[in-house]
Amino acid sequence: MKEVPPVNHLLSLGAGTRRSEGRGSARFHSRSGAWFPWSLLSLVFLSSSAIGAAESRQVSFSRDIRPLLAKSCLNCHGPDEAKREADLRLDVRDVAIATKAVVPGKAAESEMIARLLTKDPDEQMPPPGKGDALTPEQVALVRRWINEGAEYQTHWAFTPPEAKPLPKVVPVEDFPIRSGIDSWVLEDHRQRGITPAPPVSRERWLRRATLDLTGLPPSPEEVMSFLADARPGAEERVVEGLLARPSFGERLACDWLDVARYGDTYGRHEDYDCVTWPWRDWVISAFNRNMPFDQFVTLQLAGDLLDGADEDERMIATAFNRLNIQTNEAGTIPEEARCTGVSDRVKTVGSAFMGLTFDCARCHDHKYDPISMRDYYSMAAFFDKIDESGMFPSLCNGVPGPSKTVFANAADEARHEELFGEVRTREAALQSELPDA
Repeated sequence: MKEVPPVNHLLSLGAGTRRSEGRGSARFHSRSGAWFPWSLLSLVFLSSSAIGAAESRQVSFSRDIRPLLAKSCLNCHGPDEAKREADLRLDVRDVAIATKAVVPGKAAESEMIARLLTKDPDEQMPPPGKGDALTPEQVALVRRWINEGAEYQTHWAFTPPEAKPLPKVVPVEDFPIRSGIDSWVLEDHRQRGITPAPPVSRERWLRRATLDLTGLPPSPEEVMSFLADARPGAEERVVEGLLARPSFGERLACDWLDVARYGDTYGRHEDYDCVTWPWRDWVISAFNRNMPFDQFVTLQLAGDLLDGADEDERMIATAFNRLNIQTNEAGTIPEEARCTGVSDRVKTVGSAFMGLTFDCARCHDHKYDPISMRDYYSMAAFFDKIDESGMFPSLCNGVPGPSKTVFANAADEARHEELFGEVRTREAALQSELPDA
């Protein structure tokens, strides 16, 4: 089976696109970039079902405890120094242990448990009316975590991924182990006490696979053809065919376009056309070509800083950094608009590649992530070395510099050179006649 492109792990919501057929060439804006790994941020608060699941596995600070603290405790005992009470930080292990709020392995001696259980309003935590009190099940989860050693983990965006051995599971009826993913799914089902669902019909499998890989449902003809294929490997052949379709790259590109804040217009009330569809087509092509993820990221952030003969591709890819909202509204201060664009680039790199919110550090050290103002403006310096006005030309469909002419195909580019050759010849002839004139 064809390997799924490494870049297909990018996640988001979806975005509208414009087809580029019929366009011979376009002025297209591009700029320089920076670096950093990527990830996307999510935070899930613990539910009662998650508590039940945790009973059969070791309690995780990141998965099970941090959400409880964030909801009920960290407003007064967290990163915000201005609001911190009693010089106590429950999000930092050394501080929590030094104050005996947490005594690893000894929940009965931990002040945190005592404060969670007491009925004395002067001692109770969180204080009545100042936070959501933990339920008995949640308190029991915190007690288990402390008794298990009260291990802390950093935010997942700062934790390097580790390859773990496959769990040893026993296949169950209607759920054969055909890949490593099946092993992980079945193990998670076992821990949660969930019985695997029975296999779906072939029609439903085809619909799911086709929608997931192309964003489109299968045609009636494709359904009938699949049902008639009784040979071994029918599913694999379907998947290979779906991966080979142009719509496969289009489906995955929708997610990345949304992460990258792609739009066909400048995004303000003027909302004139913004010629960035060549970058969108490049992203689609990158997925369909199975481009390695590191190359996918590097070209978009810093393609213009690389050497090589593929200048057009490198410059087009860096339009990732030029997709911020722009304006030509009367009264706009160009330098202010330009700096707003630089800040947008920092924010986008933080969310798309690091799983972090960087905007807070624009005005002060981040209160909840280890990002300082110095970090923020050091990154901004990478995006602040370009000669741009911050506004697009007043003429409708004007393209702000720096820009580059790109062509739909080689024939259009050759014809363009031919026409400009004629222009240069005639201009030279005109110049030769000027002295006599």
